[in-house]
Order: sequence, then C-alpha cells, then structure tokens
Amino acid sequence: MPSSVGLNDLRTKEKTVNVTELEATVVTGERADLLEALGKARHFLRFTTRDLTDEQAALRTTVSELCLGGLVKHVTSVERNWSDFIVNGPGKDFADMTEEDMAEWGDVFRMLPGETLEGVLADYEEAARGTDELLVRLPDLDARQPLPKAPWFEDSTWSVRQVFMHIVAETAQHAGHADIIRESLDGAKSMG
Repeated sequence: MPSSVGLNDLRTKEKTVNVTELEATVVTGERADLLEALGKARHFLRFTTRDLTDEQAALRTTVSELCLGGLVKHVTSVERNWSDFIVNGPGKDFADMTEEDMAEWGDVFRMLPGETLEGVLADYEEAARGTDELLVRLPDLDARQPLPKAPWFEDSTWSVRQVFMHIVAETAQHAGHADIIRESLDGAKSMG
C-alpha cells in the first residue's frame, strides 16, 4: 500500500510514522490516532481504484456525477484546501466565488482529458504526505480559524483538531461512495 502512513507502521501506542523518505518521527497520542485514521480511510479510497484503466476510473456508474478518479481528485483537493486553511485561515467565501471558480470546483469531481489514474493517485499521495507532515509538526491542535462563509457551515471557528477530524470523515465518506461506484462498475468490492 503506497502511503506516507502505512497501516503496518501503526500498530503500537507509540507509533513510528514515515513522514518523508529521509526521516522518521515518533508520534504518540491523538496525533498518532489521527494519522492512523487518515491512513485507513485513504487506503480504502485508493483500494477501490485497484486494477482499473484510466477509462474505467473516469466512468460514471451511478446516477451521480461522481467517478472514481474524480473522488480521488476531490479528496486530494480536500486535503490541500483544509491544510491551507489550518496555516493561512479561511479562503474565499462561497458567495464570492466566480463562475470560473465554480467551473474549476466542478472539474475536481471528474477526470479531465489527459489525466491518468496513476497521475491522480500520485497527486493524492503528495497531498496526503503534506497533510501528515503538517499534523506531525503543528505545535497546537487547539489553534482555531474562522470558517469561510458557506451554506454548509455555521458562522463559527474550527480547531486544527476539528479540521483533521473533518478530513478523516470526508475521506471515509468518499471511500464509501467509491465502493458503490466500483461495485457498479465491475462487481468488485472493497469490503465484504
């Protein structure tokens, strides 16, 4: 399983997490738990794409607009955007998004001409590595940022901890979507 956090690396309460190829950091407590949860959710999402061609990864197999490659792209965007939020605060409010912004946002949910599953997965791996490095290095999981204004957020703030829990939840949710799409594609299941 290609990942910056391998499931086999996460067996003890004091866990060694491979943050980069050049260094290893011992991570304990809730950070280790968050890394483990992220690693498992990422594994199940990636696992749904096993043995697929680029064409299969781009196919819509349900009434939804989603495809497997698009789900991986979306979760890649989720990791990057929320990591940026942790460091830099909220981005553009939803009401301030232009038609071009909305078109770019829509493209995150599908594979575009010239994109490959291999490339999409490599980009996801890079984003995941960045998220893991951020989680390991942040001094305070209680630090807070105001949420951007959007219909799906209350006017509130989130702690760094809440952001990482959201990334875990979103990845796990989309791994479930991916499992349905994959089973509709060729009958393959990720679990059960």
